[in-house]
Amino acid sequence: RMQFPYKIKIICTVSLISLFQSSTLTFAQVKPVNKSKIYWRQVSSDSLQKMTELKKLIPGIVYDLRYATENNFTRHKLYKSGTITFLRLPVAEALQKVQCDLNKEGYGLKIFDAYRPYSVTKKMWGLIHDERYVADPSKGSGHNRGLAVDLTIINLKDGSELNMGTGFDNFTDSAHHAFKNLPGDILQHRTLLKETMEKYGFKSLDTEWWHYSWPNDRNYEVLDIDFKKFEKDPY
Repeated sequence: RMQFPYKIKIICTVSLISLFQSSTLTFAQVKPVNKSKIYWRQVSSDSLQKMTELKKLIPGIVYDLRYATENNFTRHKLYKSGTITFLRLPVAEALQKVQCDLNKEGYGLKIFDAYRPYSVTKKMWGLIHDERYVADPSKGSGHNRGLAVDLTIINLKDGSELNMGTGFDNFTDSAHHAFKNLPGDILQHRTLLKETMEKYGFKSLDTEWWHYSWPNDRNYEVLDIDFKKFEKDPY
């Protein structure tokens, strides 16, 4: 079950439907790329801009894409499909190296979320105006740029998740990296994930043990494009 601080519980009592349908919110600072032709033109001039489907590059990776289900903090299905997800090419290649390292120890990766369309971030912000947990749409997020991933470690023998002390999208202090009042094995699991991700260039988020991002070193733009449109070049 998701756990929320008291203040966040109050915010979440607002009608989800009204928030999702609201057209009054404006986010003038960001102009997302929302046409696939623009995206594909960018890729044609810089191949490292390409959004890469993770299972095609990392066949053994496991998906549990929560926002394609109702099993997430919004209790709404936010994605049409739960079978594909994407990251920019250099990010996906770094994640492949993480998977290879973990495989040597009998472990692998499970993905909760990667690329997130900008329109979904706006819906989330309508629920929780707290940048510790949801990106401010006026800036856009690493997820919107294909640079961030939410994930955990699994045991390859039975597919079970290593115990990280909390579930995904747990909005309490116990999900923070600085929270140390946990059994030793849980701290070791978090350390294994953090050290392996950082080894290949990812940065952790202080408030979420599952969230890692890649530096925006190529001025990657915010995207608001349907997942399937990344799979076929329109030209």
